[in-house]
Amino acid sequence: MPTCQARRRHVRRYSNEVVTYSRAEAAERAGVAIEDVVRLVDLGIVTPKEDDRFTPGDLRRVQLAQSLAAAGIPLDGLAAAMRRGEVSLDFVDAPVYERFSLLSTVTFQELSDRTGVPVSLLSVIREAAGSAQPSPEDLVRDDELVIGSFLEAQVAAGFRPAAIERLLRVQGDSLRRIAETEADWWRTEVIEPALAAGKRPDDIAAADFSTQLTELSEKSLMAMYHSQEMHSWTSNIIDGLEMMLSAAGLHSRLERPPAMCFLDITGYTRLTQERGDEAAAALAAELARLVQRTSVQHGGRPVKWLGDGVMFHFPNPGPGVVAALDMVDGVADAGLPPAHVGLHAGPVIFQEGDYYGATVNVASRIAEYARPGEVLVSQQVVEASTGTDVAFREIGPVELKGVAEAMHLHAASRPG
Repeated sequence: MPTCQARRRHVRRYSNEVVTYSRAEAAERAGVAIEDVVRLVDLGIVTPKEDDRFTPGDLRRVQLAQSLAAAGIPLDGLAAAMRRGEVSLDFVDAPVYERFSLLSTVTFQELSDRTGVPVSLLSVIREAAGSAQPSPEDLVRDDELVIGSFLEAQVAAGFRPAAIERLLRVQGDSLRRIAETEADWWRTEVIEPALAAGKRPDDIAAADFSTQLTELSEKSLMAMYHSQEMHSWTSNIIDGLEMMLSAAGLHSRLERPPAMCFLDITGYTRLTQERGDEAAAALAAELARLVQRTSVQHGGRPVKWLGDGVMFHFPNPGPGVVAALDMVDGVADAGLPPAHVGLHAGPVIFQEGDYYGATVNVASRIAEYARPGEVLVSQQVVEASTGTDVAFREIGPVELKGVAEAMHLHAASRPG
């Protein structure tokens, strides 16, 4: 855990008292050499208080200036523009920019010694956030201290390191994609229109609307996360209760294997080459809306997008077949190129938000064999779909690429 001094600084940051730092402390907390701070002061990019102390906003200006320099923007040119009043970095004083984390006074090795979390596991925190692997003597950022406390609780409870690391990496990758998409949304919907209207970038960043929208976005993200938690936790609760009731002889669990489903768009690659990237993006967006809505209605969910199609997981094969038929019809009704689908039921391995195993591979091969507009399923899916309002027509043993034995496939359709 952080040192007492680091904890005091962290607490004071959120009180009415303004934390200030010496030049040496400012350099350390911003992660730069003291000579860099001196140069920024000399250029007038950063102006310390009268007692030569630096505020957290000053440290964020140091960080931002270093990022600008790394991007090829000359600091002397930035300083000249600031003197002329053409550019200002004052917007980083806004409370919303407190999320730009500073370095603490604690190294990764010290944090490991205090928490019992191996340095190798602590370093995954930074890797999962998209940064280079730190050394044991590198300083931990303030936000990483928070994550370190989460890891400490897991290690103390005996969680397996591999499971801890897996969760960290999935969180990091998922949130990176969210942050990048949010940044692109901000650029197209806020920054570019404002610049076109003659506003300056720093005016945009400092606007009350920008602060309000950022805070609302964060609240929306947490609300969506809690909604996802509700669905996932409920599934765990049901599984746990079923096992308890079964052990007590009060309930017999119906063992029904899940189904993996692959939906591919016929001629997707050729279509995108002919129509360009914008057409491909529009096609992907339309397909995403359609398959997300339809799969969820039947108890499944999209697992990942595969360039020319989608992979789904359905806990119950029967509704999965109905969903596949609905998706094929929906794709046609939307004027998209025809889809073809394959489903196979059996055991799967879940890891890092994805599914693996022979069931997945066979489902993919069945989808490859299906013709445009066709939904093909394995014998295992048919047997697990008893009572489902679907008709199956056997098409005989089929040799599939990469599958050792011939499979009995069936074409699914609406009854009657």
